[in-house]
Amino acid sequence: MGSSSSHIYPDEDLLDLRGRVAIVTGANSGLGIYILLHLVRRGAKVYLAARSQEKADIAMARLEDEGLGPTPGEIVWLDLDLTEPLKAKAAAEWFIERETRLDILVNNAAKYQSPSILGPYARTPDGINASMMINHISPFVFTKTLLPVLEHTASIPSSDVRIVNVSSVGHRWVPSPRYDSLEAFNNDFCDTIKPKTNVYCYTKLANILWTNELQRCFDKAHIPIVTMSVHPGSVMSEGNIRLFTSLTCGRLINWFFSLFFISPYEGGYTPAWAAASKEVAAYPEKYKGKYLVPYGIIEEASVDARREDLAQELWRTTEQLVRDFRWF
Repeated sequence: MGSSSSHIYPDEDLLDLRGRVAIVTGANSGLGIYILLHLVRRGAKVYLAARSQEKADIAMARLEDEGLGPTPGEIVWLDLDLTEPLKAKAAAEWFIERETRLDILVNNAAKYQSPSILGPYARTPDGINASMMINHISPFVFTKTLLPVLEHTASIPSSDVRIVNVSSVGHRWVPSPRYDSLEAFNNDFCDTIKPKTNVYCYTKLANILWTNELQRCFDKAHIPIVTMSVHPGSVMSEGNIRLFTSLTCGRLINWFFSLFFISPYEGGYTPAWAAASKEVAAYPEKYKGKYLVPYGIIEEASVDARREDLAQELWRTTEQLVRDFRWF
């Protein structure tokens, strides 16, 4: 997890973020902790969104060990639970009560369900696919609640407001995606070879479609906010290490993939680059609604990810569920 990668140049690529405020969800471990590290080293005040004070404290100790740099910003715990949209909304409201600006929002937190714990068929108490809830619906409600402070910040002269949604190359692998109903959201892909993987990839496709539609909404309203979706790369994250270790010959599998996968520090760089790069500040129109891969490269997403009708379908169904369940 060393911070000496020769492939990335945060001091050269990233803006001076002193005076700016950011939120990174799922920032207590995995990629999130390194997305946050890149931003706080550039001077940002970053809210570390995690489900408990204990997890946040452990993460802050890890960040101190990594080294926060000569002019670090500030790290503040944000109590965020994405398993329930009302809790996500409450977290956003708590933030708004304390801050007058939000320059960067990185929706990074995601759940890859383990069949030994919840399985691809897990449902929330509301009867909704748990992966879809954590990976799409609650981030949607969280972001929707934060829009007033994001839009206010965007109205400040010389502001640079960005929303970054962490997706995955797996969005390319979803068979015949639909988002037109609760039944579609609850698709367990049980008729496919890898249902657990397909459920996860289905949520990651939703991340890109939502990003694109959100950008279209900002553009129509002439609100200068840049949204981007990001594939962070193939990363030897803590989750992947646990997954590989659980398999037969797990130690050998871990060793093999470590030869090809990047470190979490490197994996956190493309989301941080999207959130804070000088390049995006210089050419915002170039990056609006784009899908980025390591390290900050624009790549064309899948055909389904570029479908405006599918994005609108996802948006309508999500908004309908939010209304029906009174989450907003």
